[in-house]
Amino acid sequence: MPFLLTTALLTSTLLSSCNSTPAEQSTTDFTTTQADQGKKGKKGKKGKKSKGEAVELNKVGDLEEVRESSGLAVADTPGTFYTFSDAGNPPIVYKVSETGKLLGTLRLSATNYDWESISRDNQGYYYLADAGNNSNDREDLAILRFRPKTPNQVDKINFSYADQTEFPPKKGDRNFDVEASLWHQNQLYLFTKDRANSSTSKVYTLPDQPGTYKAKLLTKLSIPGQVTDANLSPNGRRLVLMGREEMFVLEGSSLADALKATPRQISLKGAGQTEGVVFTDDNTIYISTEQGDLYKYEF
Repeated sequence: MPFLLTTALLTSTLLSSCNSTPAEQSTTDFTTTQADQGKKGKKGKKGKKSKGEAVELNKVGDLEEVRESSGLAVADTPGTFYTFSDAGNPPIVYKVSETGKLLGTLRLSATNYDWESISRDNQGYYYLADAGNNSNDREDLAILRFRPKTPNQVDKINFSYADQTEFPPKKGDRNFDVEASLWHQNQLYLFTKDRANSSTSKVYTLPDQPGTYKAKLLTKLSIPGQVTDANLSPNGRRLVLMGREEMFVLEGSSLADALKATPRQISLKGAGQTEGVVFTDDNTIYISTEQGDLYKYEF
């Protein structure tokens, strides 16, 4: 069944859609709308909404062998992805096809405390963020760096937040849970899931080399939701932040510019608990859900 959804038109740029045609794909129709964020930061304020153009999301398959997919990355062979299960599951990275078929597994020599996001660099390393922090009280946060050919060799990038002094902080200050990360130009970018007010995603940076670091606070994004994953287009001009049944799109001439842009909010209501996102080219993303659905979206 098609499900309707809405998106905020915070800029004059509109999303356009491209249809995928394979017979096994199902099409989900969207209606986009724009929420006024002029009252930013105040609880309970709802902006006016206006209708926009319809776009399409295509379901391309099911991750039948993966429990609670929590992240997505392009794998080391064309047309494949890496994904993994949420906290408490075995330390396994699953290799799947573009339709979700299981192709293989990698068992890392690490513990899955709360794996939440995966990204890769241009040298063949993958970075798996063991940074889930629901109660904001963890002091053992780490990024696991590995190569698929040597899963027994896992480097650790241990970190804490430069602005966190209490474990946990007061409930109104609990914004140290990270489910979204990406690699870009020798830096790791971490995006918090605001468990206090669901209105701000803090952006931190880390070096991509093994060691122990204080994550530096780079900026704060006004995001009216909780961020569950992040990915950057290959040209570095479009940043997508996933939320639960929604996504936020920020665009600019570079990642630095995109982080200054006003997010466009796109509702994915009915898609399930959307937890993973990855670009396969500048205009195409794949989205995974904890329920095991795999979607394709074209800008």
